[in-house]
Amino acid sequence: MLSELYIENLAVIRRAVIPFDGGVNVFTGETGAGKSILIGGINAVLGQRTTKDIVRSGTDKAVISALFTDIPESAQKKLEEYGFSCDDGQLILSREIRSDGGSVARINSRTASVSVLREIGSLLINIHGQHDNQILLASEKHLDILDSFGELEALRDRYREKFRLLQESARKINKLVADAAESERRTATLGEIIEEIGSLEIEENEDDRIEEEYSLMKNGDAVSAAAMAAKSAISSDEGISEMLSAVGGALHDCAEYCPELEALAKRIESAKIELDDVSSELTDIAERLDFSPERFAQIKERREQLFRIKRKYGPELSDVIALYERSVSELRDMADSKDELKKLSAYKKELLAAATELARKLSAEREKAAERFVHDVTEELKFLDMPNVRLAVKHEKGKLTVNGMDTIEFLISANPGEEPKPISKIASGGELSRIMLSLKTVIADKDDIPTLIFDEIDTGVSGRAAQKIGIKLAQVGKSRQVLCVTHLSQIAAAADEHLLIEKQVVDDRTVTDVRVLDFEGRKQEIARIIGGDNITELTLKNAEEQLLAMKHRTEK
Repeated sequence: MLSELYIENLAVIRRAVIPFDGGVNVFTGETGAGKSILIGGINAVLGQRTTKDIVRSGTDKAVISALFTDIPESAQKKLEEYGFSCDDGQLILSREIRSDGGSVARINSRTASVSVLREIGSLLINIHGQHDNQILLASEKHLDILDSFGELEALRDRYREKFRLLQESARKINKLVADAAESERRTATLGEIIEEIGSLEIEENEDDRIEEEYSLMKNGDAVSAAAMAAKSAISSDEGISEMLSAVGGALHDCAEYCPELEALAKRIESAKIELDDVSSELTDIAERLDFSPERFAQIKERREQLFRIKRKYGPELSDVIALYERSVSELRDMADSKDELKKLSAYKKELLAAATELARKLSAEREKAAERFVHDVTEELKFLDMPNVRLAVKHEKGKLTVNGMDTIEFLISANPGEEPKPISKIASGGELSRIMLSLKTVIADKDDIPTLIFDEIDTGVSGRAAQKIGIKLAQVGKSRQVLCVTHLSQIAAAADEHLLIEKQVVDDRTVTDVRVLDFEGRKQEIARIIGGDNITELTLKNAEEQLLAMKHRTEK
C-alpha cells in the first residue's frame, strides 16, 4: 500500500510529507486548494504523462516520492524482471520533473525508464477519476470489464494466440492465392523455356565442338587433297622417305672411313622414322575426311539449332544452359508453393476449428460471468440507493474477432417497466459515479492491486446516496487501501484518516499545505463542508453525529 507521499515544488505545493492509513484516506478542502494537484502528483510518480507546467514557479524542478509497503507478489515479480528488489518489504518510486521539460524516474534510488515506472505503478495503484466514467459510455470497453470480473483473461489470451496464428495463415494464403494468376502465366513461360531448351539436350561447350567439326567437314576436300599430296611426297617410290634411306645407307657405308658419318646416318634414320609416322597420320586424316553427306547435314542442322537457341536465350551457350537450370529450379519452387498452399489451407482449417472451440468456450464462460456480474452489481446498486436500476448484459455472437465471437454491452433500466437501454442514453452523472463504484467494488477482489484512488467519486450525488457511497468505500477499505477526494461530508465521515488540503499565502506566494486531522479537526472540516464558512454549534453537532454514525455503521 501507499504509506507516505513526499512532494516538493509541485505547483502550489512547496513541500509536503503525507502519511497514509491502511483503510480509507479522504482528502477535503476548498475548491482550488490543490486536491487535483495532489492526484496529479501521484499520477506523476506512477509514470503517467506530465508537463513542465506543474513545476512550481521560480524553481528548477518538482520532486515526488512515494513509499510503498506490503508489496503485492505481482509487483515483486515484475520488479525482479527489471532487476529491482524490495527485500526489506519497502519500495520507493520517485519522479523529478524539471522546469525545462525533462524528467527522471527512479525505483529504490536507481534510475529507471518512465515506462517501467508506469508498469510497476499500475500494479500498485488503480486510480479512478471522473474521466473513467467514460468507460461505461464506451461499449467496446464493456467486454474487458466482464472478462476482468470473470477472471477470463487467461482463456482470452489462449484464444487470441490461436486467432493471431489464424490471421497469419490467412494472410499467407491470400498472398499465395493473389499470386496464383501470375504463377500460371509464369508456369506456362517456364514450361516453354524448359521444353525448348531441354529438347535439344545441349552439352557444355557443344557449340565450339560442332563449329570445329562443321568447319572441317566444309573444307574436307581441300584438307584431304593436301594430306594425300603430303603422304605421296613422303612415301612414294621416289619420295622423301626412300631418298633418306638411300642417303643414310651411303653414309653408313662410308662411316668406316669417317666415323663422324655414323652419327649423321643415325640422325637421318630418326628423321625417316618421324616422316613415316607423319605419313601414317596423314593416311588416318584422309580416311576420316571421307564424310558422308548425311553426317554433314546433321552437323549443319545442329549448328543452326544451337545458333537459334543462343540468339534467343544467349548470347553464349553457357547462358542458355544457366537459364534452363534456373527455370527448372523456379518451376520446382512454384510446385512447392502449391504444396505449401495445400498445407497452409489444412493448417488454417485446424486453427479455425481450435479458435472456434476456444471462442465458444470463452463465450459460454462470459455468459456465466454475465449472470453473476448482473447479480453482484445489482446488489451493489441497491445498496447505493439505486434499487430500481436494472442492469442487463447484451450478449451478441458473431464472427470471430480478436476478442472472440462476442459483442458485449451493458444496458440499464432506470425505472420499473422500462426496457434496458445503453448506459450512454440513460445514466446521469451521479448514476455513472455509483455504477462505476459498483463495478469497482465487484471487480476489486479479482486482482491484487492494494490501493484504489477515487477522485471525486461523489460527482452528481448527495444526501442518502452519498452516505451509502461512504459506507461502501469504508467496506472496500477493509480489504484495500482507499484514497478518495471528496466534497461531501457523508463520504468524509467514512474516512479512517482525514487529510485537509489548505491554501495559504506566505510571503506573497500561494502555498498549499496538507495535514492529517484529529477528531476535532475532522469535526471542524465536516462542519465547513456542511455549512460553509459559517460554522455554528449546530453544524459542529451535525458533523460529530455524522462521524459517530458512520463509525457505528462501518463497524457492524
